[in-house]
Amino acid sequence: MMDKLQSLPPVSQMMRDAGLEPKKQFGQNFLFDLNLTGRIARSVPDVENSTIIEVGPGPGGLSRALLTVGARKLIAIEKDKTTEPILSQIVAAAAGRFNVIYDDALRVDMKKIAGGKFSICANLPYNVGTELLINWLHDIARGVPITSMTLMFQREVAERIVARKADAQYGRLSVLTALVADAKILFGVPSTAFVPRPRVESAVVQIIPNATKIKNIDDIGALENLTARLFGMRRKMIRGIMRDVDWAYFGLTGTERAEDLTPEKFLEISKKLVA
Repeated sequence: MMDKLQSLPPVSQMMRDAGLEPKKQFGQNFLFDLNLTGRIARSVPDVENSTIIEVGPGPGGLSRALLTVGARKLIAIEKDKTTEPILSQIVAAAAGRFNVIYDDALRVDMKKIAGGKFSICANLPYNVGTELLINWLHDIARGVPITSMTLMFQREVAERIVARKADAQYGRLSVLTALVADAKILFGVPSTAFVPRPRVESAVVQIIPNATKIKNIDDIGALENLTARLFGMRRKMIRGIMRDVDWAYFGLTGTERAEDLTPEKFLEISKKLVA
């Protein structure tokens, strides 16, 4: 089985043979570096015993790495069906461990296709990465059994995900992530590793859901709405954004800005405003 995977031509050659190129409209930047795809795959916790969902596999560079390190089951969601001639070869070589669903990941019920607990590992398309992450944070808060997320983002987005209060990058993504999970940047990825080469550097972020934190979330939608509203005008004082709130009730003066509030304070406010 592993011999069949290893006997496949390099991904770059398979792309040339199929006459395919990355598509700008899908935010595609493909990673062909075997050292990097292998490093990402090995970063997935308990990879050999996991069902893994990969979003945007493209020609399957990361897919092959995940299968090579022993992923028990890999399900890829790909919007661009032109990569099917390449991915079908990987499916055949994987002997039942790999399945590809051609659909928009924003519409797919991942819990349903996984059939149980699952991890997510992906080199996310730049144009929908943030939206996908927010959806998955909602899923985690609502009890979808995601065990880990190992994701590549633009470096700027990665820094926003892991930022803490007082960091310049602290914002909505920081708050939502901190309240349902533990997140860290594993390593950076240079722009030279991609085809085509993007204008920005990237980084791999690992997000591990935290059951203790999740228990404190009553309404993730209300929490997200609050963060979007306050960080949407982050230079304004919160009393100028939400004039009908008695900020003293929350131990605040109202002169604070969104960046001055901890994730826990956002949670407290969202709970009491909904109650």
